[in-house]
Amino acid sequence: MIVTEDADLLDDLLRLCAAAGAVPEVHHGLPEEKGRWERAPLILVGDDAARRCLGASRRGGLMLVGRGGADADVWRRAVEIGAEYVLRLPDSEGWLVDQIANAAEGVGGPALTVGVVGGRGGSGASTLACALAVTAARSGRRTMLIDGDPLGGGIDVLLGGEEAEGLRWPDFARSKGRLGGGALEESLPALHGLRVLSWGRGDEVAVPPQAMQSVLAAARRLGGVVVVDLPRRFDDSTAEALAQLDVGLLVVPGELRAVAAARRVAAAAGVVLGDLRVVARGPYTAGLDEQWVAQALGLPLVGDLPREPGLSSAQDDGEPPGSNPRGVLARFCKEFWGRVDVPDRLEGIHARQSGGGRS
Repeated sequence: MIVTEDADLLDDLLRLCAAAGAVPEVHHGLPEEKGRWERAPLILVGDDAARRCLGASRRGGLMLVGRGGADADVWRRAVEIGAEYVLRLPDSEGWLVDQIANAAEGVGGPALTVGVVGGRGGSGASTLACALAVTAARSGRRTMLIDGDPLGGGIDVLLGGEEAEGLRWPDFARSKGRLGGGALEESLPALHGLRVLSWGRGDEVAVPPQAMQSVLAAARRLGGVVVVDLPRRFDDSTAEALAQLDVGLLVVPGELRAVAAARRVAAAAGVVLGDLRVVARGPYTAGLDEQWVAQALGLPLVGDLPREPGLSSAQDDGEPPGSNPRGVLARFCKEFWGRVDVPDRLEGIHARQSGGGRS
């Protein structure tokens, strides 16, 4: 909702709403219809209209907006109407577009975002990423699986969806700025109850960090669960993906060379990611077990993930990893989602910066 009679300010706010994909209702003062003020997800009150909003019920999501520099009384007017923020245009335009889009999408808390990376090649990281996503979707969670490895051959293949209709990474390679979460979700292939962003079958297309940031931010705003399959080769785009994770899982086979390789991967990931944990995979060479692997890497242990008999043949029949509810993969993933704990998790994608001030 926009409340103003200032034509120039209204033009600016309508432009910002259009950029956010939102269609506002415009009033010159308090709306006459009972309850409309309270139901609006976000209200932008122009400087000129603050006095006309006196006496309205107090509520969240109310912002006092003006153009240019603020006068000495702007804070008093904000307090009088119960505004949470005082914003000045054009300085606050980028932040305000994000808030309008959040309100239009009905954004709640961000998705629990888990990244999976192999300690060495062939460790089964992509298989675990698929199984985590399939298990989350089966439990009723809103789930998105994102393939962050351009050299992995396309994670949609593991789900039997290489021919499924929908967009792939090359379609998002030039993305920057804000993507609508709902639009992203609807554009992706729907497989086994989840949405999948994979690589295409053509030549490799580099994904700039801005595109990775835009896509992951949009996915996180949808809530639920986001699983990211990460490459072992870290670049700026991978660093952007790591920065948006709540927790990372490092899949390490139980052998000395794998642990040595995993140590280098952990060191690189740890520069950006603060919460990295170990998933150990047997069989183990003599003298090793899952506890030894985790201690050698100096990382918390999630657990031991044995190999699942018949997994390859099931995939040949079109069954994705984790689809067998009695299999070791499904049990491991169900237990993980049931007890995953992310302390001090931020309720937002990045720290909130308004460009204005909070009243």
